[in-house]
Amino acid sequence: MQGYDEASKLYRDVTRGDEEAAVRFLEQQAAGGPALELGIGAGRIALPLAARGIRVDGIDISPSTVAQMRTKPGGASISVVIGDMAEAPIEGAYRLIYVVWNSFFNLPSQEAQVRCFKHVASRLASGGKFVVEAYMPSFLYRLRNDQYVDAEGISLNEVRLDVLRHDAAKQRLEESHVSITKAGIELSPVVQRYAWPSELDLMAQLAGLRTHERWGGWNREPFQSSSETHISVFGP
Repeated sequence: MQGYDEASKLYRDVTRGDEEAAVRFLEQQAAGGPALELGIGAGRIALPLAARGIRVDGIDISPSTVAQMRTKPGGASISVVIGDMAEAPIEGAYRLIYVVWNSFFNLPSQEAQVRCFKHVASRLASGGKFVVEAYMPSFLYRLRNDQYVDAEGISLNEVRLDVLRHDAAKQRLEESHVSITKAGIELSPVVQRYAWPSELDLMAQLAGLRTHERWGGWNREPFQSSSETHISVFGP
């Protein structure tokens, strides 16, 4: 998961405005818990979900981001394994395992992603669900010359750029968030290997799971060709 630790520093305290809807959806899927978040990060979803009475554990590859979660109310009580979400050792069975905000795509290869599905399947309780939130890759195929530069923020003291290059043959994107200040230039790179929903469905089948639901958002908007994201629910 190349560059994950650096990129996560940008987002550890970022909210998206969809937290309430996401937590409500996940609470329903957990049906009382327990739940496991892959790529728990700074607890954007885990902390409010735990506050609703669901026991939430986590896996994350970034010790510094988990340390940030520990400073927040309720963060010290969440059990986190530091490691790769595709193979980090975890005990017990979970009613819900979930991964949000495209974090599944931080796994660098199809093999790693298939391994993650199988790892998840081995830890799901009877009737358990695996929920994946991810973007639809459609927008990447509309890029000019398979790349873009976007000004994320401009102020008198800082310019923040999002720079991305897309490799359609490898289903891979290389992205860097660039901060330019008088003190210098700081790069926060991340590499992702994306997958289409149909490919995730096949990964689920290989792991002995099937696709139960697919929505266009946390409020159960219909999933359609114009959807920019999808919420996919897998289970036995």
